Amino acid sequence: MELAYYSDYAVRLVNSEEPVRGKDSLTSVEAVRDLFGDMSAARRATDADVTRFRSVRARLRGVFEAADKGDETLAVDLLNSLLLEFPVSPQISGHDHRDEDGRPLWHMHLADHPSNATAGYAAIAAMGLAFHLTEYGVDRLGLCEAAPCRNAYLDTSTNRSRRYCSDRCATRANVAAYRARKRLEADRSGSNGLAAESTQRTSASGER
Repeated sequence: MELAYYSDYAVRLVNSEEPVRGKDSLTSVEAVRDLFGDMSAARRATDADVTRFRSVRARLRGVFEAADKGDETLAVDLLNSLLLEFPVSPQISGHDHRDEDGRPLWHMHLADHPSNATAGYAAIAAMGLAFHLTEYGVDRLGLCEAAPCRNAYLDTSTNRSRRYCSDRCATRANVAAYRARKRLEADRSGSNGLAAESTQRTSASGER
């Protein structure tokens, strides 16, 4: 498993809240466990982790916000503070996966040694995001431009062109832009019509 894979844990946690819409799905220990997916570490989560997860979430969102504003230094500084607070130990792991010859499929794995579930999750999320940032660049960390969404996303496009967190948001933004153009065209057409009518009236008055 590539270490950058763990960056998805950062996105998953950040997007458990939609500040502009006033929505927050991180309200119970079950919601905390859901963020872990199939990781066995989810079993360590307790009610106390709800508040701790929210704190880490705010700090991770700060990384994406800094990157979205083009402040690379701040984004890196914020991420480094998380890495220092929640360290991990890279290890080679094969788990139970084997190739066709029965040999282990070795890969790098992030082993955490946390005192609680939040520390474990924060460690792998921060490390994964750090690998993604250093591999692809700070500008690959974004916030959805489809207001009022502002969900975090990782841009893996070949030409660094991603602007939305999902196809749904991209479609909504395109529809909104299309309607705005149509309204503008209609307003201009109406203004031109009024101007032409006014000109005709002025000309008629002058002829008298």
